Amino acid sequence: MTLLNVEDLKVTYATDDETVHAVNDVSFSIDEGVNYGLAGESGSGKSTVAEALLGLLPGNGTVEHGTIEFNGTDLTSLSAAERRDVLWEDIAYIPQSAMDSLDPVMSTGDQIAQAIHTHRNVTDAKARDRVRELFEIVGLDPDRIDDYPHEFSGGMRQRVTIAMALALEPDLIIADEPTTGLDVIVQDKIIDKILEIQERMDSSLLLITHEIGVIAETCDELSILYGGTVMEQGSVDNVLVNPTNPYTMGLKNSFPEIDEEDEDPVAIPGSPPNLNGEPTSCVFRDRCPFATDECATSHPDPVALPNRNHRSACHRVKEAAQMRQAADDPETWGIPDDGSADSDRGEIILETDGLKKHYEQSRSLLSKIRGEEPDYVKAVDGVSLSVRRSEILGVAGESGCGKSTLGETIALLEDPTDGELTFDGEPYEHYQNGNLQEFRRKVQIVFQDPFDSLNPRQTVRKLVGEPLTIHDYRTDETERAIVETLEKVGLTPAESFLDQYPHELSGGQRQRVAVAKALVLDPDFLICDEPASMLDVSLKVNLLNLLRGLADTEDIGIVYISHDLASLMQVSDRLAIMYLGRVIEKGEVDRIATQPKHPYTASLLSAAPEKDPTADRTRVLLDGEPPDPVDLPSGCAFAPRCPKARDACREAEPGIEETGDEGHRAACYFPERDDESTAADADGIDDGEVPASANADSVHD
Repeated sequence: MTLLNVEDLKVTYATDDETVHAVNDVSFSIDEGVNYGLAGESGSGKSTVAEALLGLLPGNGTVEHGTIEFNGTDLTSLSAAERRDVLWEDIAYIPQSAMDSLDPVMSTGDQIAQAIHTHRNVTDAKARDRVRELFEIVGLDPDRIDDYPHEFSGGMRQRVTIAMALALEPDLIIADEPTTGLDVIVQDKIIDKILEIQERMDSSLLLITHEIGVIAETCDELSILYGGTVMEQGSVDNVLVNPTNPYTMGLKNSFPEIDEEDEDPVAIPGSPPNLNGEPTSCVFRDRCPFATDECATSHPDPVALPNRNHRSACHRVKEAAQMRQAADDPETWGIPDDGSADSDRGEIILETDGLKKHYEQSRSLLSKIRGEEPDYVKAVDGVSLSVRRSEILGVAGESGCGKSTLGETIALLEDPTDGELTFDGEPYEHYQNGNLQEFRRKVQIVFQDPFDSLNPRQTVRKLVGEPLTIHDYRTDETERAIVETLEKVGLTPAESFLDQYPHELSGGQRQRVAVAKALVLDPDFLICDEPASMLDVSLKVNLLNLLRGLADTEDIGIVYISHDLASLMQVSDRLAIMYLGRVIEKGEVDRIATQPKHPYTASLLSAAPEKDPTADRTRVLLDGEPPDPVDLPSGCAFAPRCPKARDACREAEPGIEETGDEGHRAACYFPERDDESTAADADGIDDGEVPASANADSVHD
């Protein structure tokens, strides 16, 4: 039985200048018990469809025509009061940013209870009991219902929003990018929890995301949107295994996977279309490598394919098999094979030895009077690594593992607590003693969110040119330097961007401006802190290819920090895996991808989603959250969550040592073996016996 039916939905936004045609004649239906995915790049209309369903369009948004029927009722015909009765009771919503959607001055339990009281006439005690039950369902401690949002981690806050959505046992759950910005382990937990609860409640799911892998593992059917139009739709198996639309092919090939580290991901060239007018040609024509003259005259109507419910909007749909084969080659999309992956690495430009950054915790006046020692958050706790010119070192780990603090400490935005840091042959003290401006010119950092790092009141010309003024660099040719750098990062023609402000750019364009701002000084070293975590897959691949090209052609060293291991595998030469401020495994990318030695690394790899819906991936769901960084457990910090921990792991901290492969090192007493048995089994080590090589002082090399 059909639960939701969307027919010929058209949504526009009125602006001061012209009308934006955000959604154009979108149709799809969701049956009871079916998980449905909406996928596409940023600006494709996914979230606008959800807002139209929920009646949450902004004031300038209008449903021009079309119907949205839920259980036989047209939602567009309901009054605001009637729609409120349907929302939460029958249709629930899981928003993208849990921190933005939760009230910071209300306890999490009170916020869920408020939703229950709004729709049900129950006592406070019964509402509170229901909140405790919901916390248990989503895997949170029921005793924490009186805690506030800031007291939870990002993944836990997202579980609170899931609990709120499930409070009234709705028939349909709409989840808008529920895992964006979360690390792969938390993402895996969130998706697994949504599926588990769904099965228990027998509800349907509308999942909106740009992560093809998440849809492949979660949904039964999907629609691929681009330019506000459905490009392809049908069963997940049909659409993702044998795509028939060039846009679907490009989107799928943009999604990196762990086992494809030797393959170049496809980056769809260009930018999403201007939707200030109704489409008169194929909306994907300007970016499509298979476009013909016919594509310029009209947007193709969806064609029904032999497979059940499979439809594709392409003039050349009968040539899908040939296009699929060509679409696998990056050169088809205008990405030349320049052999840059084989470039030689230069001399070491940055090196750390036992680098630490600890933060002192505040103490009460009584504690100070008593002379009690303060507690410290050991954000970076003895990290040793090196980076060469023309090399990209990937740093991976869960949220809160110390990756960003490591990057900021390397950039001397934070003063090291202890250890050594050498850049370009000089210790960091040299730069702090009157040479910091020299360091700032040579070492640049690109932050995660360009909205926060770019001044919204400055044009692109001012943003990119400001570092030149500050450092008195190339001031006799400022305009030329700005244009050259913008062209270098793919913002072409540069002149069309110079007078634009950040809010006038797409997410990918803003991030490229942030990279250009860092590159305009011709730095020797670049630190990239999660620069692609908020970008959709195609824009992410464009950025990864840009950084790889810069490392190879500009002879600079790069540290790329991310929780996305698949992306790191594509762009990095070597990897360092962090856990609670320490590097627990490092080595060449191909060795770590195929033969991880530390159980934590194996868990990270197993949590990466597959874009092939027919693939069978076993989820390795780690128990609990990372330990309190102020009060770390004795022995290996990962032992409380490790599925293979033994008594020895809880007694003393393992050192990071060679695992048998040159340059591949892991901090584990019982590293994984290629045959998946432990080294301890081969060596005859008892559970309680600490190997002779164990030495708490040797945890850092």
